[in-house]
Amino acid sequence: MAIDRHGLWADAETSRRVLSESTDRADGVVSFDGVSRLDRRLVEEDFDVAFPVLHGPYGEDGTIQGLFEMLNIPFVGCDTASSALCMDKIFCKRTLAQAGIPTPKWVEIDRRSWGEERADIERRCLDLGLPVFVKPARLGSSVGISKVKRPDELPGAVDGALAHGRRVLVERGIDAREIEVAVLGNDHPRASVAGEVVPGNEFYDYEDKYLDSTCELLAPAALDEETSARVQALSVEVFRLLGCAGMARVDLFLEREGGGLWVNEANTIPGFTSISMYPRLWGLSGLDYPSLMDQLVRYALER
Repeated sequence: MAIDRHGLWADAETSRRVLSESTDRADGVVSFDGVSRLDRRLVEEDFDVAFPVLHGPYGEDGTIQGLFEMLNIPFVGCDTASSALCMDKIFCKRTLAQAGIPTPKWVEIDRRSWGEERADIERRCLDLGLPVFVKPARLGSSVGISKVKRPDELPGAVDGALAHGRRVLVERGIDAREIEVAVLGNDHPRASVAGEVVPGNEFYDYEDKYLDSTCELLAPAALDEETSARVQALSVEVFRLLGCAGMARVDLFLEREGGGLWVNEANTIPGFTSISMYPRLWGLSGLDYPSLMDQLVRYALER
């Protein structure tokens, strides 16, 4: 079953075509149009387990997870609440900060405040220090994100991010390595070895992820034993704090000077092709792709 960018479900034939074509493409991106708000087969047929592999709204924001819970269909991954929390960058950062988890400083903006208090908001954003990253609060795949290196770039970046939603996050940039850890489990989650993303562009943006593919995914990351243990422990702590279950990829920043660790976000539906970071990291941790899939289904049934 396939769902388009507007939340409409495709028919069976289109869904099969999308699945077939997406596995043949390096970026996995296929455009199609859905026809209805719900596939009746969900109600009329019996399913053992659902495995959502959808990015963005209607996929990893708690929407479809809530539907599965209403229909009493076991599903892989985080529940409705944790999916919604992790998808919303502002709510997620508030939760991390309240728990004392280090996360880069930020400024929250909505359409009303940007229209009425722009000068004050610009001042507070620039007080974070440049560069800053401007992000829509509730999107994935780096859509709508901009890196601002000069003050005059900030208004356009905020306007661009607000075109994707009513709330925006402006976050202090950190000179750091981008570290990713795959976490697996329910009540007793465990962390994989760490990987590292080396962006081919200014940062790991949409083009770098899906179009240009100029980034490097280093697995495992070149970390000493102590740092590796810190990264894994923090990732499991974040997984538990945010109420995750089944799977999540925790993205961290490791400062180039000083070795400080900062939490960027938790991704509840990470990329899942055979070459994506999540399955690659588990492969290096002793769990091959078929075994990983089997374990995730078992966790779904267990929960």
